[in-house]
Amino acid sequence: MSESLIIHLRDGAPPQWLVCNEAGHVIVNAVAGELVQAATMSAGRRIVVIVPAGDVLSTDSDAPAKGAAKLAQVIPFALEERVADEVENLHFALGVRPEAGARVPVVVVERTRLEGWLTELRAAGLEPQAIYSAATLLPAMPGQLIALLDGDSLTLRSADAPPLVMPALSIADAFEMALAAQQSPVAGLEPAPLGLLLYTGHDEWQAHQHEVDALRERFTGVKVQLLPQGPLSVLAPAAAAGDAVNLLQGAFAISSPIEARFRTWRLAAVLAGALLLLHIGARSFELMRLRKSEAALDSGITEAFRVAMPGQQNATDARRRIEQRLLEVRGGGAGGALLPALAAIANARGSVPSATIEGITFRDGTLDLRITAPDAASLDAIGQQLRAASWQADILGGSSNGDAYRGRLQVRKAGA
Repeated sequence: MSESLIIHLRDGAPPQWLVCNEAGHVIVNAVAGELVQAATMSAGRRIVVIVPAGDVLSTDSDAPAKGAAKLAQVIPFALEERVADEVENLHFALGVRPEAGARVPVVVVERTRLEGWLTELRAAGLEPQAIYSAATLLPAMPGQLIALLDGDSLTLRSADAPPLVMPALSIADAFEMALAAQQSPVAGLEPAPLGLLLYTGHDEWQAHQHEVDALRERFTGVKVQLLPQGPLSVLAPAAAAGDAVNLLQGAFAISSPIEARFRTWRLAAVLAGALLLLHIGARSFELMRLRKSEAALDSGITEAFRVAMPGQQNATDARRRIEQRLLEVRGGGAGGALLPALAAIANARGSVPSATIEGITFRDGTLDLRITAPDAASLDAIGQQLRAASWQADILGGSSNGDAYRGRLQVRKAGA
């Protein structure tokens, strides 16, 4: 399923949902209403649910166990002192350890709370494939403190620490705690100063503007982005890409992908069966048409071969020989990585038309881009587009300068 129905459950407000493709582009704009209305848009789409950050603890653990099964047994007791309830009443979901020796991302929620969400969703005809905490979907960028002010909740996220969720009434204390948690990569040195990117609604900004302004001197720059329709537009790209810890693990895991897809498609199953024979007939007709087109194409290739490769009278296997010559031409320079990379960057930039590429450096199969964008989220959106197209895109740094955000993006083929 290339499209996702992303539903945001919010405290004190009606659910909101939109439809994204796998690259994070919005296909259907956000609307709010009853969950049964969202169910009418679920057929054929992956159902993803975002739950309030304040209901889920986002943390990490240095538990040494390597296997997933062993970690699942160890983590609840390793985090026992950090949770207020008995571990038997809590559900622990584990993320992927980013590298050997690194800490394992963990999200914790009350079992009854998770069961309540699932009951509410299933009563509306929705069977989610993933449930994420809103805190874990905020983008994390080096050199930036990302903040989301939503209602009475403030969520803060930096590149090297779990999200911090606090009441908005303690906004000054929350920022101080986040800044105090920063660590310098070199022992004994002060951590590098951070910039602040704050996502907030209009009402929340009016209520807390003075508190934020009072903290401006603590940051290298402060960028405020108002969200007139709520935070779903910021959280949806990561939810569509699955870039967070899914709460549906262990006892709450989906029994099988086949069962999940059947539940998603149950409203269309009868119609699909009725159309099966018509589909087979249409495919047979299309196959005959394609065979005729292939014969005409082979003839055209042979003619083009003789024009494009003068002196080559033997046109046997012309298609393969022309394709080989094209690959040789396109493959020049660093294993042929430059042209595909430039094409991928051009496509990714289409998601942020206002972004400007100020400079490009190419060496050993790696592109180093200097980009000016409206804000850090726009630069992150370009990176997400590239990663969705199987490229490795790393943000090396950036800073706000007036109304623009200048950053560096390093791009290479995934796995290179």
